[in-house]
Amino acid sequence: MVNWLCVVAQRAVPLLIKQPIDFPDFIIGSKLSPMPLKQAILPVAGLGTRFLPWSKTVPKELLPLGNQPIIAHLVSECMDAGITDVCFVISKGKELISEYFENDSKLEAELGARGKLNCLEDLKRYDSVNFHTVYQDEQHGDGHAILQAADWVESEPVAILFGDDLFVGDAGGLTQLKKAYELMGDEGVLIALENIDRSLAPRYGIIDVGAEHEGDSRLKEVNDLVEKPSPEEAPSTLGIVGRFLIPKSTIDILPSIGKEHSGEIRLVDALKSQIGSVPIFGYECKGMRIDTGTPEGYREAVEIWGINN
Repeated sequence: MVNWLCVVAQRAVPLLIKQPIDFPDFIIGSKLSPMPLKQAILPVAGLGTRFLPWSKTVPKELLPLGNQPIIAHLVSECMDAGITDVCFVISKGKELISEYFENDSKLEAELGARGKLNCLEDLKRYDSVNFHTVYQDEQHGDGHAILQAADWVESEPVAILFGDDLFVGDAGGLTQLKKAYELMGDEGVLIALENIDRSLAPRYGIIDVGAEHEGDSRLKEVNDLVEKPSPEEAPSTLGIVGRFLIPKSTIDILPSIGKEHSGEIRLVDALKSQIGSVPIFGYECKGMRIDTGTPEGYREAVEIWGINN
């Protein structure tokens, strides 16, 4: 009797050896390249006290900028960079942020029946994104907010977007970071930077600049991070703005950083502790950054956005 199992195995083995294998792009090359950027954490749990009484009932992230709320522009920036999974870190009472992106089948059906296809397209543009929400019940700093999403993180690097900063230009801040990250080679940390007026240094974290990358002079090694120095003590005029690409290792060490600085767990302290053990770079982003974190900044952002869009 013919042993058909052996026959099949004998014929299959050569095929397995000779058949070319199509590996994903990110593992082709002389060494492993960084994994694709797929996840983003948006810490938006702040109370928005500068926008009271508006923010008492409506999160400031839902303030309009053009025909969309601020938070929608952040999500669009994520989508433009190829991100498919977004996690909102919110506090109690800010559920409207998550609800804005939820499907509303009844409304979609009504718009379809009325032929409002443009409106229907706007509502369905987020269907390709997987949204997740976690709560930050007590606020102990931006690092503490990121920790609330630690169990959700699966890929690395993971993007961190703070809601006050938006970029106006040909490419969003996150898209610029993604391209710059590909030049780094080894996995590590990448921080968005803006060249600021030295007099503004006390408002920013400032980097001590190392060597520029030969592939792009805007990509620079970070020797140190100095939080809100005086203009005289600032090691450069490159200020940290609200975009980061970080590995899991940064999230893992946040609990051990300690609650210094008025009881806060800060991302910048975790990054400082990794200097020398993890490659840390900064990228001076192109375009204009607008700050929606204060009523004055928001007013200016509305004007700038109107001119450029």
